Amino acid sequence: MYTQERTAMANLVVGGPVAVNSYDNAIVAALVENRPVMLVHAFNGGYLRPTELAASSHDKGVKLATALDPATKDAQGHLWHITPGGFFGQRPLYFIESAAGQVAPPPAGPADASSGRGDDGTPKPQRRRVTVHQDAPQSAADTLQVGLPAKVGDKWRGKNGAVEDTQLWIVTVTPWGGITFVPITHPDAILGFKDHTVAKDSEARLTYNWGGDFTGTVINTFYPRLPNEWDVPYHHVFT
Repeated sequence: MYTQERTAMANLVVGGPVAVNSYDNAIVAALVENRPVMLVHAFNGGYLRPTELAASSHDKGVKLATALDPATKDAQGHLWHITPGGFFGQRPLYFIESAAGQVAPPPAGPADASSGRGDDGTPKPQRRRVTVHQDAPQSAADTLQVGLPAKVGDKWRGKNGAVEDTQLWIVTVTPWGGITFVPITHPDAILGFKDHTVAKDSEARLTYNWGGDFTGTVINTFYPRLPNEWDVPYHHVFT
């Protein structure tokens, strides 16, 4: 709705019912160009970051921070890649990968299918992904971890033989110009916060999607922001 009304040049549909166009540069950069972005929450302007920034951490979750400290910025803990990961019916699926702790790929060598290479044969960087607990959101356990597929706990691995099951998300563009995340393992849930509290250091986890569809509700909307747009309030960017 609003996205289409801002300009008639709606020429790209990503993930959901709302057309995305070149004006929404951060959404296009995140979903099409796979550029790292900040995920800024609609309610209080805080941003998602891994609880632990080190590459060696695979059993910690995600939290909402309201101040961008130098250590987080230097470690790229404020940046995320929304990486294509396949399809769920007609909907594209994505991984939410942290730029913090990214491991550079080894030098190119003989082709190896297990090494994970791009279309050009270049080894893909290893990034820790946001992973959902199998029993979420009913379980009282932590429902999110940030880690490599082989390093997260057993309950954060796919049930159906595919390690990636618990790491794939439906990313939907909302009518108000943000994006929302729905895990494919729990389509009745949405990325939210513990006890529905959106405050400093709130723990990110799955919550029931009371909105009832893939667009969720405004409280669970995130605005992708390119790093150079951090100081620009979203309501100035999107009006």
